[in-house]
Amino acid sequence: MIIYIDLIFLLNIYLDFLIILVTSLILKRNISIKRILVGSFVGGISTFLLFMELSSSLLFLFKFLFSILMIISSFSYKSFKYFINNLFYLYITSMVLGGGLYIFEFDNIFLLLIFSFIILYFYIKELSKLKNNYNNYYKVEFLYKNNKYNFIGYIDSGNKLKDQYRNRPINLVYSDDINYDYEDVILVPYETASGYGILKCIKLDKIIINSREYSNSLIGFMDKKINIDGVGMILNSKFIDI
Repeated sequence: MIIYIDLIFLLNIYLDFLIILVTSLILKRNISIKRILVGSFVGGISTFLLFMELSSSLLFLFKFLFSILMIISSFSYKSFKYFINNLFYLYITSMVLGGGLYIFEFDNIFLLLIFSFIILYFYIKELSKLKNNYNNYYKVEFLYKNNKYNFIGYIDSGNKLKDQYRNRPINLVYSDDINYDYEDVILVPYETASGYGILKCIKLDKIIINSREYSNSLIGFMDKKINIDGVGMILNSKFIDI
């Protein structure tokens, strides 16, 4: 069997380039392509370890040292936390790419080159979507008539509901989640693209969102459950900057 070391070396540089680039994009590091190329070249040198008679533990140690050199070459060293974050996401990205390539088991090098890019493209796309989505999740606690309720709230920029009486922001929950007295209900008219309606609301004693307390807020009751993963309350857009 003929092994083309130069081809393996170049392939490794290409894969390391993608891994460092994706790590940079995930962490929003402002580094040049030149530095990424230097880091990927350092990573490519580790290819030659595979052709040396080394024990598995020693091979692991050398590869780990090369990954450190890759990180410092690409991102430099600014602080220990900065370094650890870079190293962590470098390994996570490597595992995603390695796992994806293992599943497909490509024999054709051109397919491997193309699908390596595709795998990491969808990885960073989905990770960015996930990060943006979960940035809108908040721990919420509120009091109503000395009863305490806890929810995971989701800030919706589209929820700008306010009552016309005192301009109080309205947060939304599913009606069966709260035990309320009907004499406390405030009927608030609202308008949407589909028409007009009346929303049943109650005034809270206070609401605490991520440890910040607010006293002038209403809860509006929805007829349908909230179809967002793990979310029990739709927060008003007023709280979008908390």
